Amino acid sequence: MIHYICRNVLKIIQIMKKKVIVLITAGILCLSFSQDKPAYRIYNSSGKEIKYEKMLEKIAEADVICFGELHNDPIIHWLQFEVTKDLYKLKGTDLILGAEMFESDNQIILDEYFSGLISQSRFETEARLWVNYKTDYKPLVEFAKDKGIPFVATNIPRRYANIVHGGGFEALSGLSDEARSYIAPLPVSYDPELPGYKAMLGMGEMGHGNVNENLPKSQAIKDATMAHFMVKHLDTGKIFLHFNGAYHSDNFEGIVWYLKEANPDLVIRTISMVLVEDPGQPGDEMNGKADFIIVVPESMTRTH
Repeated sequence: MIHYICRNVLKIIQIMKKKVIVLITAGILCLSFSQDKPAYRIYNSSGKEIKYEKMLEKIAEADVICFGELHNDPIIHWLQFEVTKDLYKLKGTDLILGAEMFESDNQIILDEYFSGLISQSRFETEARLWVNYKTDYKPLVEFAKDKGIPFVATNIPRRYANIVHGGGFEALSGLSDEARSYIAPLPVSYDPELPGYKAMLGMGEMGHGNVNENLPKSQAIKDATMAHFMVKHLDTGKIFLHFNGAYHSDNFEGIVWYLKEANPDLVIRTISMVLVEDPGQPGDEMNGKADFIIVVPESMTRTH
């Protein structure tokens, strides 16, 4: 009997040891790996994490929203579509969309497509669409078309930005009146001391390609033109949701600076994004970049 009892006690001890090992292993795994893998987190300009609903509430109060993106990030493109749908629920046809990805001389093609004069295939063939149009911007265009929301092609034609890169603002004086209708009115205000533009000149000092004093001017003519067409199409009581590279509106410069030049009374909200190793601990360097900063893991896959 004693032998039987001892044998069972030994079995119990062995089982308990195994359970302890399992618990210890599980504890180590919990310490080694995050318990969840959020695709994004949202922070305000002070670095406080907030919910999506709070961001939506605040941007819905604006006249203009500059939604900055990294062009090949799938999370930001998905969120742009979600924000568009949710703002439409709140604003209906008082919502206007616009994007850097469409050059102003393509507005007629957009309008013809939206009105049904040309087919989708003809639109996509003739408009100068970005390589990631079908995955990243087509959902926005098709949503706007289906809901009767205006979509504005805001960016300067690339050929005119290249003219500025080569010869400064004064080189635009050679354009015809029709060509000038596709850009911001001349002369264009320009502040070379804005940190974003100064940083572009700094790229030359670090050996980054064809950088001269006209490079930030070619950026500025894009910013000025986008702001011009945003203001031109913004009616009282409506809200303009604009999609652009984050560098065009980060730190409330670029497009935002030109919007304020055109109308200081505009209520503008900006959204930006950053890639970090851990979205739960993004670091203080992003603070002040925008009203709302969407933080995405560096390991996120790219769209192109």
